[in-house]
Amino acid sequence: MLRAIDGFHQDEVGDWVAELRCGHGQHVRHRPPFWVREWVLTPEGRAGKVGVELPCILCDRFELPAGHVPYKRTRDFDQLSIPDGLRKDHSTKPGVWGVIHVLAGRLRYIVEPPLACERLLEPGVPGIVVPEVLHRVVPEGEVRFFVEFYRASTEPA
Repeated sequence: MLRAIDGFHQDEVGDWVAELRCGHGQHVRHRPPFWVREWVLTPEGRAGKVGVELPCILCDRFELPAGHVPYKRTRDFDQLSIPDGLRKDHSTKPGVWGVIHVLAGRLRYIVEPPLACERLLEPGVPGIVVPEVLHRVVPEGEVRFFVEFYRASTEPA
């Protein structure tokens, strides 16, 4: 899926990494003839790419970004107490990831395009919630679960 560039940093060997709005990083190298990105060599060139979207294969794979930490969780829900908002299409804010933890039973996790898929969650099989992607849950009989929310750590690396 496409994610906007929020900024840039250099990795340990000096290569430029685009910081994507989802929290993932993606190398943006200028190494002709394979990668022609002269714009990455100047501060002005990089500044001109802020806001441009790049494909994020890590979001496509539902991978929580490194350095993200839990900061909040819901109470436990069961098939009768699931809020209507979770049963309807909804999304998290930019940069906010979620992990659906099923404690007992099964829960159908439905993700809308651009990541369209359906997964059956059960104890030991969590559901990763990608920021800004519409999704909903449907109980499969009796179920107990909670959602844990993650964001980038504010602690120095």
